[in-house]
Amino acid sequence: MESFLFQASLYLVAVVVAVPVASRLGLGSVLGYLVAGIMIGPVFGLVGSETKDLQHFAEFGVVMMLFLIGLELEPRALWNMRERLLGLGGLQIVVTTIVVTLGALALGEGWRVALTLGIILSLSSTAIVLQTLSEKRLMQTAGGRSAFSVLLMQDIAVIPFLAFLPLLALPGARALAKAEAAEAQRALSFLQELPGWGVTLVTLGAVAAIALAGHYVIRPLYAFVHRARLREVNTALALMIVVCIASLMLMVGLSPALGTFLAGVVLANSEFKHELESDIAPFKGLLLGLFFITVGAGIDVEVFFSQPVLLISFTLALMAAKGAVLYGLGRLFKLKGRDQWLFTLGLAQAGEFGFVLTAFALKQRILPDALAQQLLLVIAMSMFLTPLFFILHDVLARRMKDEGAPQKTDEIDEQQPVIIAGVGRFGQVVNRMVTMSGFRTTVLDHDLKVIQLLRKFGFKGYVGDPTRPELLRAAGLDHAKVLVVCLDDRAASVRLVTYARRMREDLHIVVRARDREHVFELYRAGADDIVREYFDASLRAGRYVLENMGLSEYEASELQKTFYALDRTAVRDLAELWRPDLPTEKNAAYIARARELNRELEAALLARFAETREEKAKPRDAAE
Repeated sequence: MESFLFQASLYLVAVVVAVPVASRLGLGSVLGYLVAGIMIGPVFGLVGSETKDLQHFAEFGVVMMLFLIGLELEPRALWNMRERLLGLGGLQIVVTTIVVTLGALALGEGWRVALTLGIILSLSSTAIVLQTLSEKRLMQTAGGRSAFSVLLMQDIAVIPFLAFLPLLALPGARALAKAEAAEAQRALSFLQELPGWGVTLVTLGAVAAIALAGHYVIRPLYAFVHRARLREVNTALALMIVVCIASLMLMVGLSPALGTFLAGVVLANSEFKHELESDIAPFKGLLLGLFFITVGAGIDVEVFFSQPVLLISFTLALMAAKGAVLYGLGRLFKLKGRDQWLFTLGLAQAGEFGFVLTAFALKQRILPDALAQQLLLVIAMSMFLTPLFFILHDVLARRMKDEGAPQKTDEIDEQQPVIIAGVGRFGQVVNRMVTMSGFRTTVLDHDLKVIQLLRKFGFKGYVGDPTRPELLRAAGLDHAKVLVVCLDDRAASVRLVTYARRMREDLHIVVRARDREHVFELYRAGADDIVREYFDASLRAGRYVLENMGLSEYEASELQKTFYALDRTAVRDLAELWRPDLPTEKNAAYIARARELNRELEAALLARFAETREEKAKPRDAAE
């Protein structure tokens, strides 16, 4: 017990001292964690062999991180990523593997060893890159999304890599490795005894079970637990979901990170998405920090000082080669400016799965011990250099003129009854009309330039992402009367309306919509008043057309009012039949009802036109 408390104290003190210092110096938390690990490991020798065991436990932070990322991605968004996921991610793995393999062959390695090195070093660090992108708020940039697609594809590729690597071992070494692993894998012997098609069915069944459980088990279970109104039980349920899914994936031989990512995607549309995020995030942060510390503490100083120049050269050569591949792929997929450099510099390292594959290749007798030790050190050193590459990206980004990363969020010092999320051309008009009518507003927008321009004209606003729950709470969501959503991003506006409605049933939500389908999405999300951005302007233009076709201003105005009222009713009617998973042209019920409503609208307009003509003729008849 005393030993455990002493070790825990060491790690916590190292974190509390090193990470804030690194953050204050602008180096980022990841570099702080790595330095803390180096200080308590190789420098002072305060931790020892337990670091490797602790690292396996800390890798669970990566699993939690991918679960949280999955929660941010709806299935449709994941499908929209398919081009970059398969194209960009697949090409990165293949081309990098070829380049590293050729380099190893040029250095005199055999083709089996060279190909193994190419596979291992083609992967990048999901933990470091995603953590840094989140801290710097670069995840939603084009470079950040491209980096995420590649990292996700790499995590998926680990599965076939584990199946392929044993084929690279010599027959005798393969048999010896299989015999040594038999005892350790006894728990999974039922899978080993199955034929190939049986293993495939079990694997697909596990993935299907996760998808079905997300819809039919986890949601009602969460609703049941939530009724207890005990925060610690909600946290326990969130941890249980992640742990159980990771265990199931390990049992069938799949990546636990991939399984929890899929579970997050399934639960992305759930009503308790934000609660899951808030419950899991602290554990994710602590475990990822612990993982980075163990990477720093696990650096073998003796191996490094035996060949420092050679190992540093290999590390820099690896990062340069991967960077060249990434830069070429970025150009191929039309990344530009700072997004190009973010993609290139962010993924130029080796990754934590490299430790797993190296240990696996060592057990399979593919890599010799000395080379494996050097490889582990090169992987760790490349991860250590990655935060410095992100600093280099920041320097380059400041010198470029294209649109930059999201700005730091302002501190909100007052709360008003009206919150306006997004203050572009649409939101500015709303804000001017409301404030000039004597009411106070709290304006939120992620663009610093827009907020600065707004303040020059005497209107107060705050910089920040309006979809963030903590920013909305700081802006006074709990007490506001009206929320006005004027965001350009249609998906973000739906997320914001969904969250606001779940938090406040009595809140009146006015929202801007792009088109009719966006109206349907917002209607289902819980918006009260939905304004199509071009609808009112189109109505006014149509009114001018009618006036110039011979109708009086009164007649054209009445027809405009009738069309507006009936169209609003029709939209609510059609929203019940709209299906997001089905193209409009294939939704027979929707099309049939739309045609019926069009006939009703035409009849109503003609009837109203006749009434206005009669009203116009009555005074003339009376005078006669």
